[in-house]
Amino acid sequence: MGLLRGRHDDPHLRFQMREKMIAIGDDYWIEDESGDKAYKVNGKALRIRDTWKLEDANGHTAAEIQEKKLTVRDKIKIDLDGGRSATVKKALVGIRDRFHVEVDDGPDMKVHGNIVDHEYEIERDGDKIAEISKKWFRVRDTYGVDVYDETETVLILAITVAVDELANDLL
Repeated sequence: MGLLRGRHDDPHLRFQMREKMIAIGDDYWIEDESGDKAYKVNGKALRIRDTWKLEDANGHTAAEIQEKKLTVRDKIKIDLDGGRSATVKKALVGIRDRFHVEVDDGPDMKVHGNIVDHEYEIERDGDKIAEISKKWFRVRDTYGVDVYDETETVLILAITVAVDELANDLL
């Protein structure tokens, strides 16, 4: 593909997301690199927390993403189809630059970089498993998600939705 820094030959999936599209009750599509609709983020407005469902192109719920607003520290819980779950939290130090993802039944992940400008990475055990960047797109308010571990595609996209929401809370 030639657009990736340092990962030119690595197999990966690329998705396109729209910046600041996550608003209470809003729905939007995540497109694959061909421009086809791959996943839908279905927003549901609730009183105590915001909820989004990540649905595949056939309408099957692949993940449910819930923000817990009445906690001391903002966090978003992700429940994946199949019983796995994860929790995305703002890091205690440098909250604008880092998030911690606690993954049930698996190693935790780190999200770091320039979160607000959509230039960041997701790492597991020191290995980059996803890269988020606006540099690959000319369309304003659009950013890309490159997934290097295809088995974690749904989790990575759900983490990206969660981080986007938590970052918008900082602004």
